[in-house]
Amino acid sequence: MDDSGRRRQQWRNHPSSSLTGPTRSRSQKLSSNPAKTTHSSNFIPRSTTTTGTTPDNTKNPGYVPKWKSETNANKQQEVEKEAGDDVGSIVGTCLFMCPEGERAQRERQRDLAVFERLNGDPRKTSPALAVKKFCRTISLKYVQASDVRPLSVLEDTLNYLLNLLDSSEHPFEVVHDFIFDRTRSIRQDLSMQNIVNDRAIHMYEKMVKFHVVSHHRLQNCGSSSMSSLQYLNMEQLTKTLASLYILYEANRSSNSIYENEAEFRSLYVLLHLDSKRQQTEESLSFWFCRVPPIVMKSKEMHFARQVLRFYRMGNYRSFLCTVSAEASYLQYCVIEPYVNEC
Repeated sequence: MDDSGRRRQQWRNHPSSSLTGPTRSRSQKLSSNPAKTTHSSNFIPRSTTTTGTTPDNTKNPGYVPKWKSETNANKQQEVEKEAGDDVGSIVGTCLFMCPEGERAQRERQRDLAVFERLNGDPRKTSPALAVKKFCRTISLKYVQASDVRPLSVLEDTLNYLLNLLDSSEHPFEVVHDFIFDRTRSIRQDLSMQNIVNDRAIHMYEKMVKFHVVSHHRLQNCGSSSMSSLQYLNMEQLTKTLASLYILYEANRSSNSIYENEAEFRSLYVLLHLDSKRQQTEESLSFWFCRVPPIVMKSKEMHFARQVLRFYRMGNYRSFLCTVSAEASYLQYCVIEPYVNEC
């Protein structure tokens, strides 16, 4: 048999030996990708450094070609931008509650909320009234520093908005709708500047309080559109809480907790008293495993777990007595629908 005949015979006996290099499983490829952060809220801090890979290291079973990893990263960034959660390092320079360009544009378009109209005129506003709107699709590539508010301006803007909660000139759903949108814009500006300090935590706590109080007050509004408002408010409450928890962890030092952390952690438990809701979300037992031990030992978390146990066991007498004796105002705002049910 000549040389070509022997080669053909060897290929028939061992066809896989002629393929180019070892094959890799799908799980190996996926495990080699850099960790990607999926946003569940309007802000999640992340590192700006990445781990490099040697482009010609094709013998490494965990190697992912550079073009492929860049494509995956670009897709993830697009998802984040569409959600309005594009995280970057821009430093805002806007000294007003609303950038001048947006203010002028919205005057031309008569796009002013009732709280922003100067003397009731839908075509006129002022720097003391206009507040930057939330933009669903945004990219740092096209954002100017003059369109983003620095931390001090964001703090003043939030305080201004929360003072409107006491307004009696308009129905609460109108007040809520305005603050709801403008606080989302505040979280967006915090996210774009990657602000993660204690002052940001204090602001997130205030915004969580707004959504919790709104949860309570929307229950008592008689309008037929309340169900959709309640759903949207609960959605943003969940996202803002998740972001607040991440900020707690990002700023934690040694074995300490923030002054209000235990109460805000307990709200998550109280929002999940109904086991039916738990079917689509993370099990509480897994969530408890990630809570710092010092928080688990707090009286706020002890109360939440006790209430959870009484409610799910159907011991409504103990449930109501415990709520009446120990619930804080925020905790009661969350529990009230279950109290009414009992």
